Amino acid sequence: MILVNTETIPGKRIVSVCGLVQGSTVRAKNIGRDIAASIKNIIGGELHGYTELLIESRYEAVNRMIAHAESLEANAILNVRFATSSIAAGAAELYVYGTAVIVDDSMSDTHPERTAPEPSDSDE
Repeated sequence: MILVNTETIPGKRIVSVCGLVQGSTVRAKNIGRDIAASIKNIIGGELHGYTELLIESRYEAVNRMIAHAESLEANAILNVRFATSSIAAGAAELYVYGTAVIVDDSMSDTHPERTAPEPSDSDE
């Protein structure tokens, strides 16, 4: 599956537009991350717990979008965008969307296929 945040893919021809695809996840903060964030808020620095939460959330949402595109038999997603929204106190949705398309692979492949990166452990 090719994922891009542009309207075209250099070296590829769009054969068919399958439609809008999306993926989302709703995550809540936990007390451990809140305590660490409160301390970091006082002394400064990156909030590693929240960084990890966002990385995991993006990974899950992107993979759900890819599954949606695959169900439409698409082989690429164009105009990939992310959005967030607050659902309730302490909970937020991460939403990703794009346009699923079928591209002609007979042209030279100037960009390798992209998948959602595996979440990695952050160095704390």
